[in-house]
Amino acid sequence: MMDGDRDAWSVPEEIVSTRVQAALGMEKMIYISNAFSLSMLDRDEQTAETLGRITKKARVPRPVEDPQAWLAARHLKTDIIVSAVGHADVAAIYSAALGIEIAVNRISIKLTSRDELLVGQYIGPRLPEGATTLPDGAIIEWWCV
Repeated sequence: MMDGDRDAWSVPEEIVSTRVQAALGMEKMIYISNAFSLSMLDRDEQTAETLGRITKKARVPRPVEDPQAWLAARHLKTDIIVSAVGHADVAAIYSAALGIEIAVNRISIKLTSRDELLVGQYIGPRLPEGATTLPDGAIIEWWCV
Protein backbone atom coordinates (compact mmCIF):
# COMPACT_ATOMS: atom_id res chain seq x y z
CA MET A 1 0.00 0.00 0.00
CA MET A 2 1.34 3.46 -0.93
CA ASP A 3 1.50 6.32 1.60
CA GLY A 4 -1.33 8.14 -0.19
CA ASP A 5 -3.60 5.11 0.26
CA ARG A 6 -3.79 5.27 4.06
CA ASP A 7 -7.30 5.25 5.45
CA ALA A 8 -8.76 8.20 7.40
CA TRP A 9 -8.19 6.47 10.75
CA SER A 10 -4.44 6.43 10.31
CA VAL A 11 -4.07 10.14 9.49
CA PRO A 12 -2.19 11.89 12.31
CA GLU A 13 -4.56 13.83 14.56
CA GLU A 14 -2.73 17.14 14.04
CA ILE A 15 -3.72 17.23 10.38
CA VAL A 16 -7.32 16.12 10.78
CA SER A 17 -9.60 19.17 10.61
CA THR A 18 -11.27 20.21 13.83
CA ARG A 19 -14.64 19.60 12.20
CA VAL A 20 -13.71 15.99 11.45
CA GLN A 21 -12.34 15.62 14.97
CA ALA A 22 -15.63 16.87 16.36
CA ALA A 23 -17.62 14.53 14.12
CA LEU A 24 -15.51 11.62 15.36
CA GLY A 25 -16.02 12.68 18.98
CA MET A 26 -12.35 13.55 19.39
CA GLU A 27 -12.88 17.21 20.24
CA LYS A 28 -14.97 19.12 22.71
CA MET A 29 -17.42 21.58 21.17
CA ILE A 30 -18.55 24.83 22.74
CA TYR A 31 -21.85 26.05 21.31
CA ILE A 32 -23.20 29.57 21.76
CA SER A 33 -26.94 29.93 21.40
CA ASN A 34 -29.83 32.24 22.14
CA ALA A 35 -32.11 29.35 23.08
CA PHE A 36 -32.09 25.98 24.78
CA SER A 37 -34.34 23.05 23.99
CA LEU A 38 -34.65 19.63 25.60
CA SER A 39 -34.15 18.14 22.14
CA MET A 40 -30.50 19.22 22.41
CA LEU A 41 -29.93 16.63 25.13
CA ASP A 42 -29.17 12.93 24.86
CA ARG A 43 -32.07 11.24 26.64
CA ASP A 44 -30.01 8.19 27.61
CA GLU A 45 -27.43 10.41 29.32
CA GLN A 46 -30.12 12.26 31.22
CA THR A 47 -31.80 9.10 32.49
CA ALA A 48 -28.61 7.93 34.17
CA GLU A 49 -30.24 8.94 37.46
CA THR A 50 -29.95 6.60 40.43
CA LEU A 51 -32.38 6.75 43.34
CA GLY A 52 -33.22 10.39 42.63
CA ARG A 53 -29.61 11.54 42.71
CA ILE A 54 -28.28 13.29 39.63
CA THR A 55 -25.17 11.67 38.22
CA LYS A 56 -22.19 13.54 36.80
CA LYS A 57 -23.51 13.00 33.28
CA ALA A 58 -26.89 14.66 33.85
CA ARG A 59 -26.94 18.27 32.67
CA VAL A 60 -28.12 20.98 35.00
CA PRO A 61 -28.25 24.56 33.66
CA ARG A 62 -26.02 26.86 35.70
CA PRO A 63 -25.84 30.68 35.64
CA VAL A 64 -22.69 32.25 34.19
CA GLU A 65 -21.80 35.62 35.70
CA ASP A 66 -18.87 36.42 33.39
CA PRO A 67 -19.39 34.81 29.96
CA GLN A 68 -16.08 36.14 28.58
CA ALA A 69 -14.11 34.48 31.40
CA TRP A 70 -16.21 31.30 31.04
CA LEU A 71 -15.38 31.11 27.33
CA ALA A 72 -11.71 31.94 27.89
CA ALA A 73 -11.32 29.14 30.45
CA ARG A 74 -12.87 26.60 28.09
CA HIS A 75 -11.19 27.89 24.95
CA LEU A 76 -7.85 26.75 26.40
CA LYS A 77 -9.11 23.18 25.99
CA THR A 78 -10.69 23.48 22.52
CA ASP A 79 -10.52 25.57 19.38
CA ILE A 80 -14.06 24.73 18.38
CA ILE A 81 -16.61 27.37 19.29
CA VAL A 82 -19.75 27.13 17.17
CA SER A 83 -22.48 29.72 16.92
CA ALA A 84 -26.05 28.45 16.95
CA VAL A 85 -27.55 31.94 16.92
CA GLY A 86 -30.18 32.22 14.23
CA HIS A 87 -30.83 35.97 14.12
CA ALA A 88 -28.46 38.69 12.86
CA ASP A 89 -29.40 41.29 15.48
CA VAL A 90 -28.91 38.84 18.35
CA ALA A 91 -25.59 37.67 16.86
CA ALA A 92 -24.37 41.30 16.70
CA ILE A 93 -25.34 41.93 20.33
CA TYR A 94 -23.71 38.68 21.47
CA SER A 95 -20.53 39.57 19.52
CA ALA A 96 -20.30 42.85 21.43
CA ALA A 97 -21.07 41.22 24.79
CA LEU A 98 -18.59 38.34 24.35
CA GLY A 99 -15.81 40.19 22.53
CA ILE A 100 -15.70 37.60 19.73
CA GLU A 101 -17.44 37.32 16.38
CA ILE A 102 -20.70 35.40 16.66
CA ALA A 103 -21.96 34.42 13.22
CA VAL A 104 -25.57 33.89 12.25
CA ASN A 105 -25.87 30.14 12.07
CA ARG A 106 -29.27 28.41 12.15
CA ILE A 107 -28.37 24.87 13.11
CA SER A 108 -29.82 22.07 15.20
CA ILE A 109 -27.66 20.90 18.08
CA LYS A 110 -27.38 17.51 19.77
CA LEU A 111 -24.98 17.85 22.70
CA THR A 112 -22.57 15.01 23.35
CA SER A 113 -21.18 14.29 26.80
CA ARG A 114 -18.08 16.35 25.92
CA ASP A 115 -19.91 19.44 24.64
CA GLU A 116 -21.00 22.56 26.48
CA LEU A 117 -23.64 25.12 25.57
CA LEU A 118 -23.49 28.81 26.50
CA VAL A 119 -26.98 30.26 26.26
CA GLY A 120 -27.67 33.97 26.29
CA GLN A 121 -31.22 34.62 27.48
CA TYR A 122 -32.32 38.05 26.28
CA ILE A 123 -34.65 39.79 28.71
CA GLY A 124 -36.20 43.05 27.64
CA PRO A 125 -38.33 44.77 25.04
CA ARG A 126 -38.47 43.48 21.49
CA LEU A 127 -35.23 44.28 19.70
CA PRO A 128 -35.61 46.98 17.06
CA GLU A 129 -34.63 45.93 13.52
CA GLY A 130 -30.87 46.33 13.02
CA ALA A 131 -30.04 46.59 16.73
CA THR A 132 -26.37 46.13 17.62
CA THR A 133 -26.62 47.12 21.28
CA LEU A 134 -29.05 46.33 24.06
CA PRO A 135 -31.98 48.72 24.44
CA ASP A 136 -32.41 50.56 27.75
CA GLY A 137 -33.53 48.19 30.49
CA ALA A 138 -32.59 45.04 28.55
CA ILE A 139 -30.11 42.43 29.82
CA ILE A 140 -28.68 39.11 28.74
CA GLU A 141 -28.62 36.36 31.34
CA TRP A 142 -25.95 33.79 30.49
CA TRP A 143 -26.33 30.11 31.32
CA CYS A 144 -24.21 27.05 30.65
CA VAL A 145 -25.77 23.69 29.95
